[in-house]
Amino acid sequence: MNLFVNDIPVRIWAPGQRPEEGSFNYEVNATREAITKAKLINHVWVHQAAVLDLDVILDLVNSKVPLHLLSLDITVQDYEAVKLFLKDTFRVVKAAGGLIRKKDRFLMIYRMKKWDLPKGKKESGEKSIRTAEREVEEECNIDVKVGKKICTTWHTYTMNRNSMLKKTRWYVMDLIDDSEMRPSLEEDIEDIRWMTQKEVYHALENSYKSVRFVFEEYYKMAEKAGAGR
Repeated sequence: MNLFVNDIPVRIWAPGQRPEEGSFNYEVNATREAITKAKLINHVWVHQAAVLDLDVILDLVNSKVPLHLLSLDITVQDYEAVKLFLKDTFRVVKAAGGLIRKKDRFLMIYRMKKWDLPKGKKESGEKSIRTAEREVEEECNIDVKVGKKICTTWHTYTMNRNSMLKKTRWYVMDLIDDSEMRPSLEEDIEDIRWMTQKEVYHALENSYKSVRFVFEEYYKMAEKAGAGR
């Protein structure tokens, strides 16, 4: 599960799974030591974590007190119990969005002073792939063709004092027509821009970690597709 808490990437692994060597600086065995804010520095791997440990971690990461945490990997003892815990703790909102290609350029939107990708909530009875297509067309006024799913992200936020967990499915899309492209001001989108890969790299410096993750997963997918030819 690719979770983003306070814009910090938190990857939850099933029992027996773990992050790659070299991807973390510190290791914490939750059965042997307490998990404290002081131990959440840079890139951390917590393993043997129970549901109660995850509860503690979420409180620490969600704290308004600044953390020096860059990424967190958690291998849990019971993956299904963790999923039930998250569903009980948060109100789950389902959404979908797209990474749109125009030859060698990608579309990014500028919303709430951040560069982002178009996405939105599912309507009742709607399939995720249709949600992604509709939201892109509504927010940018373009026509697209939806391709393969890239990944799924989860991120937490608070709305009306309620703890929310947004599950977003991301799809790669190819442009059909952008002759009438314009930002949806009703969705607080100030600008829309086609960017080269280099421009995307710089835009991601003023974006969200979840958006960076979507691009990283897309590049991995594209590399595998190229290697298979």
